Amino acid sequence: MKKLVDKVAIVTGGGSGIGQAIAILFAKEGAKVVVADIDVIGGQNTVDKIISLGAEAFFVESNTSDAKEQEILVQKTIQKYGKLDIACNNAGIGGSSHPTGDYPIEDWDKVISVNLSGVFYGMKYQIKAMLENGKGNIINMSSILGTVGFAQAGAYTAAKHGVLGLTKTAALEYGTQHIRINAICPGFIKTPLLDKSLNEESLTYISSKHAMMRLGTSEEVAQLALWLASDDSSFVTGSEYLIDGGYTAQ
Repeated sequence: MKKLVDKVAIVTGGGSGIGQAIAILFAKEGAKVVVADIDVIGGQNTVDKIISLGAEAFFVESNTSDAKEQEILVQKTIQKYGKLDIACNNAGIGGSSHPTGDYPIEDWDKVISVNLSGVFYGMKYQIKAMLENGKGNIINMSSILGTVGFAQAGAYTAAKHGVLGLTKTAALEYGTQHIRINAICPGFIKTPLLDKSLNEESLTYISSKHAMMRLGTSEEVAQLALWLASDDSSFVTGSEYLIDGGYTAQ
């Protein structure tokens, strides 16, 4: 039996990688999916893949770091499908690599605006819609770097730590109002974002740092997101879930 029948879900950063895998899996499980991304071609490609499966979806061009655009995204979702049940705040960027004392301020501001402020903006409007619906489920994409440090990635690490704090705080605030809020902390996942950030030698080295000696896949992360989005995790809120092939076990 499908796990998300009659549910309406927003997936930000749905044009590629983890976001695309989550959007497609949610659709396979019966959800109507709103794919949001700044990448119009990638986002529409995800929608086309969903429609080819006989499921329902539409694309909204949306900049996560713009609060107004996040509000409009939720409004368009309500206008199209009448409600919002699930939101996966997945959109993110890697940022540049520098020691903290040398980190460019403009790079810091950009990473924080997308990876942390973007999650807050999304939740702000998603929660309002879910309160009107009487229930809801939010999944925020953090990272293993939300739980440990990583040299020369101060902005990304700080933002992903912040996502966990925001997730736990909101879960406490809305736990009695039938809104569950959790976070996923992926390890190094084979995605276009990672491919752009690291060369083949670096990817091989990072693979060796995992207990399983490989990178994860977007589809593996999507399976965790599905569990959190479904009633199978009905007593789970305010939690963070590592999916890292044993990277942080060392």
